Amino acid sequence: MSATPHRLDPRAPFVIDTHELGRRPGSQRELTVTVPAPAELGIEMLAVPEGVPVDLDLRLEAVMEGVLVTADGVAPLKGECVRCLEPIVDEIDIHFQELYMYDDTRDAATVDENDDISLTDGELVDLEPALRDAVVLDLPLQPLCSEDCLGLCTECGFRLVEDPEHTHDAPIDPRWAGLVGLETGDEASTETAE
Repeated sequence: MSATPHRLDPRAPFVIDTHELGRRPGSQRELTVTVPAPAELGIEMLAVPEGVPVDLDLRLEAVMEGVLVTADGVAPLKGECVRCLEPIVDEIDIHFQELYMYDDTRDAATVDENDDISLTDGELVDLEPALRDAVVLDLPLQPLCSEDCLGLCTECGFRLVEDPEHTHDAPIDPRWAGLVGLETGDEASTETAE
């Protein structure tokens, strides 16, 4: 995760104000928020639909270096099976913990954009990058409708789970396919002559 960009909008859905914590290590605050899912929260075949409500239970803790945010929640998932292309409707449990370093500390001044460190913006923290990482890293790369999904017939696209014994005749060599169903003229003329 890269450093949080400065000038966060306090009205943005994933921006949380930590003012009540002060900078007293050990102080904490718990809250529940419902935020609309951002665009492209997932992978190509399985994602949280944009705009659906995502409920998060948050614990904000002031520590020496910054604010430690712990989040738990649930979000709906929609997508399709990579084997049979059937729709998948599920949900994902969300868990993440992220330390947001105070942006005005000496260490924060040396943070490079490529560093794996998040910063506060004054008293604001942006949860969206942490949420996005938590969801995307927890999704399967090859989502399946069920663990024993048989997929589709490679010849006709039939869903094999509906008939696991589904088969086709042995394929014909394409070089000879034009001769299928034709009788040779020699055999026919030989039979007539006799």
